[in-house]
Amino acid sequence: MCAGRREERRTGFSGRGPRGDGVDLQSWLRVSLLLSALWGQVSPRCPDSCHCAWDTATVVCSEAGLREIPEGIPPETVSLHLERNYIRSIPERAFSDLVHLRDLYLSHNRIDSLASGALRYLGPELRLLDLSHNQLRQASREEFGSTRAKTRLYHNPWHCDCALQELMETLNLEPETVNGIVCESSVRGLGEGSRWEDPGSQGENAGQQLVKLLDSGVNFCSLQRKTTDVAMLVTMFVWFFMVIVYVVYYVRQNQAEARRHLEYLKSLPSPRKTPTETDTLSTGF
Repeated sequence: MCAGRREERRTGFSGRGPRGDGVDLQSWLRVSLLLSALWGQVSPRCPDSCHCAWDTATVVCSEAGLREIPEGIPPETVSLHLERNYIRSIPERAFSDLVHLRDLYLSHNRIDSLASGALRYLGPELRLLDLSHNQLRQASREEFGSTRAKTRLYHNPWHCDCALQELMETLNLEPETVNGIVCESSVRGLGEGSRWEDPGSQGENAGQQLVKLLDSGVNFCSLQRKTTDVAMLVTMFVWFFMVIVYVVYYVRQNQAEARRHLEYLKSLPSPRKTPTETDTLSTGF
């Protein structure tokens, strides 16, 4: 009896069969692999040389030896750290996909140029834009667009001109750092040199804080307009002088040509009357 029951239990257990357990295990493995593959497709990936904190939506690419803005930054990024790299320029639409970005750190790089509209597509949620400690010399409102983020521009070798003055009046500069925006060079006023001089040459305002210059009444746009007016007058004078020279040359050439034509006509033999014509005249009389 006991042996029969043991056999019956063993048969009953194996009724589901070892093959059933094997099938269940294989199905579970397949489902797991499928879920892993799907998760890999939908889960965001962190760019190379960067560290991503998914709980705070922070991407840290600091001191990563980067020479350009990395690709594949998750669009959910809220805070992006790119400071202390070797980035030289910011291309157009570099951050156009980061609509939730609030803090953008680009300090301590080698940025010397901004593409037209490079920062125009930053979302309205941006709160901080740090471009300090770079190599920026010139910038205009077109590159920054309508961003209202608190902006840091100090410790750059700025060339102070009308475009930078207009940018200063447009941006929401961080008050604590605005005194660090210093003119390494500036546009040259009347009497200081040619307007076509290299912008790298220093003007009378070199080494001074831009905000103090503006507060003291310096208007780089007025200087630029005056210089432009003088240049236009000089250009008009040159064109007028060239026109006068051409007219004088044209008149003299025509006079010389007319004189040669008269001399040619004088050199022609005078026409003589034929005998028939003389007889006809005499008969008439």
